[in-house]
Amino acid sequence: MGQIWPLFDLEVVTPRIVLRYVTDELGATLATLAAKGIHDPATMPFSEPWTDVPSLELERNSLRYYWRNRAETSVQRWNLDLAVVVDGSVVGMCSIHAEDFPGNRRLTTGSWLGLAHQGRGLGKEIRQAALHLIFAGFDADLAVTRAWHDNAASLAVTRSLPYLETFRTVELRRDRPDTMVAFAMTPGRWATIRRDDIHLVGIDAVRGQLGTQR
Repeated sequence: MGQIWPLFDLEVVTPRIVLRYVTDELGATLATLAAKGIHDPATMPFSEPWTDVPSLELERNSLRYYWRNRAETSVQRWNLDLAVVVDGSVVGMCSIHAEDFPGNRRLTTGSWLGLAHQGRGLGKEIRQAALHLIFAGFDADLAVTRAWHDNAASLAVTRSLPYLETFRTVELRRDRPDTMVAFAMTPGRWATIRRDDIHLVGIDAVRGQLGTQR
């Protein structure tokens, strides 16, 4: 399968986690995990309120999302969905999004953890793994991340790393205006925290599939 679709063999390995490209099996596991809860229902950490639906609909929507992203993968636009695996168990998901990457060399990250796996410091490990893939793997010029102004957990991870806050915008959050904060990381700033214990598996073929070579 990897010969036809190299992304299926992609892994980012750290001492604590492995990021694996979402297969159908991993997608079903992630859908079940998401239905068990990601956040307090009183708030919404995502720009799209995809968790505001009942179970079964949420699971089916999740699978549709992974399938659509896989089907629409091209050099010009891709959503790379990666399951977060700890000791063989799926605990969350990390995404890397590209629009016209050959032209702008810019990638956007997002992630979530199931409620049972939060508060263990995994968020920072996921972000560092994603940044390693972005800069060491894809040779990007910019990594972008965003969070609502009151998403303390996400903001703590971002501010623990050498991102620069770039701007704030007012966007709709559950149909009400609220403040979104954007941050950016450059290769030079990432180099100051680059780790030698993060390894990329299958990256050469993936570069070819996504056209990330310069």
